Amino acid sequence: MKVGVTGATGHIGANLVRDLLKYGHDVRVLVRNGKDIFKGLNVEYVKGDLLDIKSLNKFCKGLDVVEHLAASISIGGDTFKNVYEVNVIGTQNVLNACRNANVRRFIHFSSIHAMSHIPLNEVMDENRPLQLNSKSTYEKTKAIAEQWVLEQNTKTFEVLVLNPTAVVGPYDFKPSFIGRFILMLYKGHLPAIIPGGYDWVDVRDISMAAVNAITMGAPGQKFILSGKWREIKGFADIISSFNGKKQKIPVIPLWMAKIGLPFMSFGNKIMGKSPLYTLESLNILQHCNNHISSNKAVKELNYSARPLEDTLRDTLLWFKKMSYF
Repeated sequence: MKVGVTGATGHIGANLVRDLLKYGHDVRVLVRNGKDIFKGLNVEYVKGDLLDIKSLNKFCKGLDVVEHLAASISIGGDTFKNVYEVNVIGTQNVLNACRNANVRRFIHFSSIHAMSHIPLNEVMDENRPLQLNSKSTYEKTKAIAEQWVLEQNTKTFEVLVLNPTAVVGPYDFKPSFIGRFILMLYKGHLPAIIPGGYDWVDVRDISMAAVNAITMGAPGQKFILSGKWREIKGFADIISSFNGKKQKIPVIPLWMAKIGLPFMSFGNKIMGKSPLYTLESLNILQHCNNHISSNKAVKELNYSARPLEDTLRDTLLWFKKMSYF
């Protein structure tokens, strides 16, 4: 099939484009820049963005399926207006362009944070309510977009939604927040870590689910793509076991981490970097459900998730190959 990918230069997109080509699909990507990550690959480029209707119409023309990954991943510091424009208006623009171009299936990447994690001690599945009234800009905008997208499903225009957890793995070119966290851990540049944990999932498993979603999965449905929950300390211990240094990074109380946030924010502004920790990200780590179920995706998308140890080993090998350390 002829498949279009938005957000192709992101972490999931870089893997998905390669997998789509591997399984014989023709691939077209919507890009503003970052073509170098597809050097040597048979990919068609359309220059544009989510708020440029003309470029979206050109992008969607002649496509069978669109995988919509582009989003603003905000963990604090971004205005609601800017994030809303990308995550909600941008998504609506892409979907409408797809529908006008007679695209058959629209696969929308939402997030596990579009749904409520509470109660934390019960299994979390696709029946959890959406975070439509969340104080988090990211959660709220992803929830609004997801709800609207699912409402657009018809017999002639099929819509699916994918909800991944925290994505880890190779082809993390930028790198992502989690990729930067891994590199800092490996290099011994993190003086301390915080309590809490997250559900971590391999980007390659997410990518394969997205490939399968082209022909599998009931339209009008959403599918959680999770891996395994692991404490930050356990995550750091795995990284430490690979670098041979057996680092013992102290775990500081959450209150202490919050006190240090203004200083970290100031330092990142000076260096022109995005912060690894914000108040929002600290709250996420403290309130992440550790019983997230992918049973629906296993049944309908042939989804499977590999062990975190394998993921982190392969991620570090890729970073080393690409001279990140």
